[in-house]
Amino acid sequence: MRIVIAGGHGQIALRLERLLAARGDEVAGIIRAPGQADDLRAAGAEPVVLDLESASPEEVEACLRGADAAVFAAGAGPGSGTARKETVDKGAAVLFADAAVRAGVRRFLVVSSMGADPAHAGDEVFDVYLRAKGAADAYVTRQEALDWTVLRPGSLTDEPGTGLVTLAAHTGRGPVSRDDVAAVLAELVESSATAGLTLELIAGSTPVAVAVKAVAGG
Repeated sequence: MRIVIAGGHGQIALRLERLLAARGDEVAGIIRAPGQADDLRAAGAEPVVLDLESASPEEVEACLRGADAAVFAAGAGPGSGTARKETVDKGAAVLFADAAVRAGVRRFLVVSSMGADPAHAGDEVFDVYLRAKGAADAYVTRQEALDWTVLRPGSLTDEPGTGLVTLAAHTGRGPVSRDDVAAVLAELVESSATAGLTLELIAGSTPVAVAVKAVAGG
């Protein structure tokens, strides 16, 4: 498979790139800073330098042409202000989804956040983030030309992955390692059996492959 990841230098994206490359997939990661390219190459991914905040729809479509799947894992980051929540967490996600439709890429994964909701109340930066993520998710889930899955992890940790998770439409709040989020994404991207599902993810007791198969009805 050829898989294109937006936000290719993110902590989850780099882990996902290593997993996909190790199993023989062709992976490209979209990055904003040229200085991040060597990290992607080390992970086994092809770096594609493109700023999703300023790129044209045609430029993003060109990155996606010929891909079997697309993963939106970009984010403005915890140190950014409210404006970039709108331009990255929402705007770039919408742009990437539109480009995937134009490029004919059906399988589309979104790394969202637990609690994402376009109607979320509050004026803090994190509240704006949850509204932006929720609005992006809502936009993606309206795209009939995409076999989309939205993944909403709980609080992220850098603990080593256990390979054991709880994955469901509603899990309740809890932590999950970035390793395990990447492992779940690697399973999800391989099949469209979870298309049309928004899933929450926290640490648990079910092996990743079994958890994904269960929510897919397998």
